[in-house]
Order: sequence, then structure tokens, then C-alpha cells
Amino acid sequence: MFTQYSLPYDFGSLEPHIDELTMVTHYTKHHAGYTKNLNTAMAQLPQFDNASIEDILGKLPTIKDANLQTTVRNNGGGFWNHNLYFSILSPKPASKPTGALLKEIEASYNSLDDLKAKVSALGASQFGSGWAWVSVDKQGKLILSSTPNQDNPIMEGNGLTPILGIDVWEHAYYLKYKNLRGDYIKAIWNVIDWAKVSKLYDATR
Repeated sequence: MFTQYSLPYDFGSLEPHIDELTMVTHYTKHHAGYTKNLNTAMAQLPQFDNASIEDILGKLPTIKDANLQTTVRNNGGGFWNHNLYFSILSPKPASKPTGALLKEIEASYNSLDDLKAKVSALGASQFGSGWAWVSVDKQGKLILSSTPNQDNPIMEGNGLTPILGIDVWEHAYYLKYKNLRGDYIKAIWNVIDWAKVSKLYDATR
């Protein structure tokens, strides 16, 4: 049985950057729905009874029933993606990374501001619903990408581990920002906790 990430902050505590109603709807409706649907689907796949969600997402092609594979892809991705998303947000975030992650950002992307600009552009240019990602490869290098729908880099099967994801589905921002996705992306950097992202990077090494 998969369970949602338990928020260590109140729904309204990310104001004014992310409004309370969006957080309530996003977490209790969308994320909860993905979690419920994933668990329902997994009940039909006993071969994955002891598997992690990462293992399942990496082995989607082994699910032979096409409809069931799509269900797990969409809802398993939605479950995992939102667990990451909500876990790296904070009302009192560290404003920059530290240690090995900071060194890697400066080596590969010159500065944190440059990395943020590139990730922001990926999110802003994603056609339709999707995500912008910062992932780590097996050599510890940072890989920036975007995916449609609830897909994520784990599904690509090339050993990437996402450590930062920005949700650019309309449900993540439309109540406050309407069609101004770029404004939402600019605002969300104010509540991304780089201390948490740094720990996720360290855990991949």
C-alpha cells in the first residue's frame, strides 16, 4: 500500500507564493486521487507486491495489459512526482544549495541563477501538462529535462534520479496565476528548500 507524503507544513503556509486553496485541492484531491488509483491498480499486479514505486516505474513495459500499464504509468507517476514536489517545498526554505550539490551546479551550470533559468524555461515551454526536472545521473552529473503528463525521468530507464520537480499542470497554479505559468514558476523558487534538494543529491552518491 502506497501512502502520500505527509506534509510537515500547513496548507496556507506557502502563501503568497502558492495559495491555500490550490494546496488543499492539489494535495487532498489530485495527489490523493493518484495514490488511490495506484493502489487499486497494484492490487491486480501481485508480481510487484514487494517492489518500490521506483522499481515499478522503471519496469512499466513488463506490465503486459496495455490499459493497466497506462493506469500505473499515469497514477504511479502522479503519486511519485507529487511526493517529491511537496517534499521539497517549505515555508522557511534554504535559499541556496550547499556542499556537493552547489559545487556540481557551479561546475555544470555556472551558477544557481543560471540553473534556475534553464529549469524555468523547460517548465514554461512544456506544451500542455507536465513537469520540469533536475535529475542526477550515475556519475553525479545534473541533467535537466521536462516530461509530459505524469511521466518522469525514472520511466526512461537510463538511471536518472530526480531531485527537484516543478509541476506545471494547470491544477498546480491556475487558481492563483490563471494562464500565467511563468509567474507561478518564478514564484515557486521562493518556497523550494535547497537544503532538502541537497540532501536528495547527497543520497544519490
